[in-house]
Amino acid sequence: MQFIVIGRDGTDENALERRMAAREAHLETARKMYESGNWLYAAAILNDEGNMAGSMIVCDFESRDALKREWLDNEAYVKGNVWETVEITKAAVAPFWVRK
Repeated sequence: MQFIVIGRDGTDENALERRMAAREAHLETARKMYESGNWLYAAAILNDEGNMAGSMIVCDFESRDALKREWLDNEAYVKGNVWETVEITKAAVAPFWVRK
């Protein structure tokens, strides 16, 4: 089952600092999730100044519970209070984007 996950960073003065502190751990998880086939693609969301202010991930997990258990429960941006909000929406990814 595919999902679109949008994590929006906090807007306080330390938000970018928290993101940068957690970024290496986030990217390591991203690499593992991509290699396992769970992440199809991802992008940073930029604010008007061009700074990272959130993330968008298109992913494939057995269920919403599996997504949370296998990824979000251990996501550095969640644990590091980078993402202020996380939106999870079911999606139907075009067949040529899904790796088997």
